[in-house]
Amino acid sequence: MALRLSNLFLRTLRDNPADAEVASHQLLVRAGYIRRAAPGIYTWLPMGLKVLGKVEQIIREEMNAIGGQEVSFPSLLPREPYEATGRWTEYGDALFRLQDRKEGDYLLAPTHEEMFTLLVKDLYNSYKDLPVYLYQIQQKYRDEARPRAGLLRGREFIMKDSYSFTIDDEGLEEAYQKHRAAYLKIFARLGLEVVPVAATAGAMGGSRSEEFLHPTPIGEDTFVRSVAGYAANVEAVTTVVPEEIPYDDAPAFQVRHTPNTPTIDTLVESANELAPREDRPWTAADTLKNVVLAATLPTGERELVVIGVPGDRAVDLKRVQANLATHLGVGGEVAVEQATEEDLKIQPLLVKGYVGPGLGHEHQVLGRDAASGILFLVDPRIVSGTTWITGANVRGQHVFGLVAGRDFTWDGTIEAVEVREGDPAPDGSGPLETARGIELGHIFQLGRKYAESLHLKVLDANGKQTTVTMGSYGIGVTRAVAAIAEAYHDDKGLVWPRVVAPADVHVMVTGKGEELVPAAEDLVAELEAQGVEVLFDDRPKVSAGVKFGDAELIGVPTVAVIGRGYAEGVVEVKDRASGERENVPTAEVVDYIVHAVRGQH
Repeated sequence: MALRLSNLFLRTLRDNPADAEVASHQLLVRAGYIRRAAPGIYTWLPMGLKVLGKVEQIIREEMNAIGGQEVSFPSLLPREPYEATGRWTEYGDALFRLQDRKEGDYLLAPTHEEMFTLLVKDLYNSYKDLPVYLYQIQQKYRDEARPRAGLLRGREFIMKDSYSFTIDDEGLEEAYQKHRAAYLKIFARLGLEVVPVAATAGAMGGSRSEEFLHPTPIGEDTFVRSVAGYAANVEAVTTVVPEEIPYDDAPAFQVRHTPNTPTIDTLVESANELAPREDRPWTAADTLKNVVLAATLPTGERELVVIGVPGDRAVDLKRVQANLATHLGVGGEVAVEQATEEDLKIQPLLVKGYVGPGLGHEHQVLGRDAASGILFLVDPRIVSGTTWITGANVRGQHVFGLVAGRDFTWDGTIEAVEVREGDPAPDGSGPLETARGIELGHIFQLGRKYAESLHLKVLDANGKQTTVTMGSYGIGVTRAVAAIAEAYHDDKGLVWPRVVAPADVHVMVTGKGEELVPAAEDLVAELEAQGVEVLFDDRPKVSAGVKFGDAELIGVPTVAVIGRGYAEGVVEVKDRASGERENVPTAEVVDYIVHAVRGQH
């Protein structure tokens, strides 16, 4: 049945909401698809549900095509399974926790690995039952510190999460590739360009993961790619490590007074005055910058970490956060920020602006086994034999010619600095270029992490108990709706691709002729008989200008106008995307629109 604007639960807005920063947020609210209920939480209105349902249907069709079977779990879940895997703690403040009247602990599910694992454990016990692919499309909850951009980063959102259960790694690889191919088909059908990029596994764990990023300037994720095909999220980019340098003949380091040089720029200026080089001037790349960070562990504990990086590189906190947990020996996500003055006060060995690893091994300041006991990590470019100017741990003093490996050691290397345009791709495929994107999907080879924690085992072909191998595959469904709106709009409103539009054709009456409304009703009935979905603007006493404005804002792909041309035997049909208009004879208009809907024009 046609959606009739005279009684449709819809109010369009002329002005952008005050809290809407990006076009998709502005237009989805203004056009009556969603309404804000609370920060990061949205109500879906009738037309919004139409679009959402079509996105979900495309996902279902492709998941079913690879053998997926749909289930549905509750959102309110008990604590115990998440306690068993450690994620009750690892999720930290991002988890919505609550208690029932009996003081039992529950959570609002951020994801459902544990529940899928327990379900398979409950029902299957033999290798003959495997492989099995299960999926659901359901609400998820995360206590985002800063919800933003409407549906792109919310506290409640809809996700498709699927899981593969196989007897071995070979089966996992097959499941992973099937899901990967299905994802490419899903996003192609939705009209969304995506770039699969290598990614870090993060709190999910596992041996391999990829993100599917939709390139857009408003994206929160930065990724890199080379002309030859390498692509990765910046968190997953690995540095091309230089060769180690022999240092047997390297001169001894020297400590110099460098007053008023707490920054790299002032240090370089002072170095060129105090100890000029004969071959070239000192630059920031010759300095070792030791950045003091504070890491908040999932348990709430706060720990200082120092990361040594070349002075011409800035630390990227997102990269640090993605790679630090393993060095700290914790599971889950670690929040990272610059150390505060209060942090530094409790560590007198760290002199702000003059932090260094030490003055020779016997005077090592940084490191788990050194004087401070602070974890000391370095950028991979800092290899044995490289020589640096760095802090002497005394205000107003720096050490020149400190040799890595000879004069100081470190606890490990970490990918921590910003990735730049022109940096070499780790696979040798050329220089990198950077871009921004929206993460629409993420797939993981989980392996046996969750199956081991929850004791999911089956009998193998030899009758022995073996741990099941798992994969996890997510798509942000509500985020996909926002990404489509972001990609398909103009300065007048939304321009939905036909596959997800709330209707195929927007029929409107403009003019005062008594015959126009009955003619429009007949057109709507004939189109519906042909299986065409119709949005009918049958509102009386609404001006043509308002109707045209709403049609452009709402964004249905085809607009049919029964107006002044009807007396001359034509209906104006407009393509919303191209703006092209055509006067179609009334006797041909149904066939014309049906062909447009079926992509035959």
